Amino acid sequence: MKKILVTGGAGYIGSHTCVELLDSGYEVVIVDDLSNSELEPMKRIKALTGKSLSFHQVNILDKDALNAVFEKEGNIDAVIHFAALKAVGESVEQPLRYYHNNITGSLTLFEVMQDHAVSKIVFSSSATVYGDPETIPLTEKAPIQATNPYGQTKAMMEQILMDTGETYDWDVIILRYFNPVGAHPSGEIGEDPNYPNNLLPFVSQVAVGLREHVTIFGDDYDTPDGTGVRDYIHVVDLAKAHVKSLEKFATTDQETLVYNIGTGVGYSVKEMVETFREVSGKEIKTVTGPRRSGDIATCIADSSLANTDLKWTAEYDLKAMIESAWNWQSKYPNGYKG
Repeated sequence: MKKILVTGGAGYIGSHTCVELLDSGYEVVIVDDLSNSELEPMKRIKALTGKSLSFHQVNILDKDALNAVFEKEGNIDAVIHFAALKAVGESVEQPLRYYHNNITGSLTLFEVMQDHAVSKIVFSSSATVYGDPETIPLTEKAPIQATNPYGQTKAMMEQILMDTGETYDWDVIILRYFNPVGAHPSGEIGEDPNYPNNLLPFVSQVAVGLREHVTIFGDDYDTPDGTGVRDYIHVVDLAKAHVKSLEKFATTDQETLVYNIGTGVGYSVKEMVETFREVSGKEIKTVTGPRRSGDIATCIADSSLANTDLKWTAEYDLKAMIESAWNWQSKYPNGYKG
């Protein structure tokens, strides 16, 4: 298995995964409409790896264009599917847009895969499918009960893939990410949102002087310091889980497998901000605001199944995660714009 098509490969997690794929000897074909990314990471991926990749600016809702990519590239062995809208708060405000883009886009991709006899896929899911968990840490057997449209789209796509895998004998691996953070150790690629929806890039932008303060959404949760607790996973560790998933296809036989990808350790919003202050040496102002719709108090992974079954283990601790994020942001204060 050599040629891998990566949807959303120009994005934050996608770009880091493409580096790991190329370093592992895979050919990489990227499909991305650049709606939430840009071309600059493509140049940097090539510079980091010394290898070329194939890029197609295509929206996965465009079935004809997607078909043309499969026909032109030929012999695609597997797909890694990242492409999706991903902001929880925005999904609450724009549910129809999220359901259309994430579900219809995925259905279009799956139909094209079926038409071209591509039957292996690693799917980018999310811990949001668990909703407000009843027990912590979360195992893969925890109830699926998403509390927002974004999480619902991930849960629905999981079910679609399970049904598709069973009916058409696909090999499906579903990775439920917890909270990706950090940047490539080179500092050349990282998270560069137009407007941050996640905590760490917001903190980074405050530290570098692009924003005035970090808003803490809710300080009255049932947690040790009242702020939300999350399981943060370094983006390179997450990227490597995708490579391990492709390797797993060689030992599995037409089935659907589901894995949590996290560290098993939770940190609060206040702990994250304080650690960033220590690492960066910057004063980071915080302002407390109301809870955001769809947010929960605590979400921590039990990733022991991935540890044993995929032979994957997270290597970065919290300080290393934040050091890499600060290295990227301080090196490129305006992200890929310089």
